[in-house]
Amino acid sequence: MTQKVALVTGSSRGIGKATALRLAKEGYDIVINYARSKTAALETAAEIEALGRKALPVKANVGDVEKIKYLFEEIEHEFGRLDVFVNNAASGVQRPVMELEESHWNWTMNINSKALLFCAQEAAKLMEKNNGGKIVSISSLGSIRYLENYTVVGVSKAALEALTRYLAVELAPKNIIVNAVSGGAVDTEALKHFPNREELLAEAREKTPAGRMVEIDDMVNAVMFLLADESSMIRGQTIIVDGGISLLV
Repeated sequence: MTQKVALVTGSSRGIGKATALRLAKEGYDIVINYARSKTAALETAAEIEALGRKALPVKANVGDVEKIKYLFEEIEHEFGRLDVFVNNAASGVQRPVMELEESHWNWTMNINSKALLFCAQEAAKLMEKNNGGKIVSISSLGSIRYLENYTVVGVSKAALEALTRYLAVELAPKNIIVNAVSGGAVDTEALKHFPNREELLAEAREKTPAGRMVEIDDMVNAVMFLLADESSMIRGQTIIVDGGISLLV
């Protein structure tokens, strides 16, 4: 029972998949969480197993607390421990303020905000059995600046970042370190759902001071930094990985 285990929610594609694979390369067994794409999750599992690590795919919509409990029951049954939780799963409705409905709000807030709270509670129960662990969430610049059609997602990410601070303080006595990584525009499959995708990408290409867009590996590198022992005194912070674009007016 000494083999370390990591859970990455929404890990069948994009940043989540890349993070899961990087963690597997670092020696972690991986819990692959997905909501819809079983095929993609099984493909990710196969890639992890090819690296010599165990992979446990679990279908669970993390916007549903009962499904969260099922997810963690599966983890405890299979591995009996959890060392790392990367809160990556996200969803949301892209509409102007006046077109938002209650169902849009509830769906987005449940997956992007509520999931962190109730997953963190379950993760902490497993982590404290092995003297602690680390939690890193994925946020976005829409939490602190205006993005067109991004209202409810931006608010949900702002809540995620606030919750990161509260969790960091209250879980510290359990030796659980909590942080977040906020990215600029990254050309993932999720971005295809943005009605203004091309405008976002064009702005990122033209205006990022670093001279290029943020890539998936840039996000994964930041996550891995926050999971490393060397960053253990960073607590409750949201690290912005955007090549400097948020510094521009």
